[in-house]
Amino acid sequence: MSEEKLYAVKNDEGEWLDQDRLWGPGTWATPDKDEREKVAKCYGGHVVALVEEPKKVVLTKEQAEIVERAHDYDNPAGCISGYPSEKLLMNAYVNGYTVEKEKKYLVYTELGGKQKNKLFAQAYRSSIYPGTISWILTNEVKSGSWARFTESEIEQYGLQDCEKEE
Repeated sequence: MSEEKLYAVKNDEGEWLDQDRLWGPGTWATPDKDEREKVAKCYGGHVVALVEEPKKVVLTKEQAEIVERAHDYDNPAGCISGYPSEKLLMNAYVNGYTVEKEKKYLVYTELGGKQKNKLFAQAYRSSIYPGTISWILTNEVKSGSWARFTESEIEQYGLQDCEKEE
């Protein structure tokens, strides 16, 4: 992977020198550092190297915990090595990471009825009895935070046999 740096001229007020030799929010960057240094000397300011920020790695919650643990070790590479995804984890340690969002599903069961008037029993979190689920009869499956379940919650409440919709 070849990284070509770009150089631009910036003044002490944080403004960039553009291609028309005007100071402002735009910049004129080239890979020729010597040329930028000549321009900086002529117009004032200083040469700045522009570097692309590496993309953050997307990790699962478990992988993110491993990387966080590595930050507490004197030898982070030793903490990360040995995991099947050690290359990915090391990349996350160096370049940063984000944790993937856990998918949530609407959970329901289609009940008998005419094709035109289908009925559904939809699971939702009970506001009366926290930590439990209740069912609501409806003509259509409705979205709402009270009706969204993660895979682990579906398993916890024993809803594996129901239909689910992301």
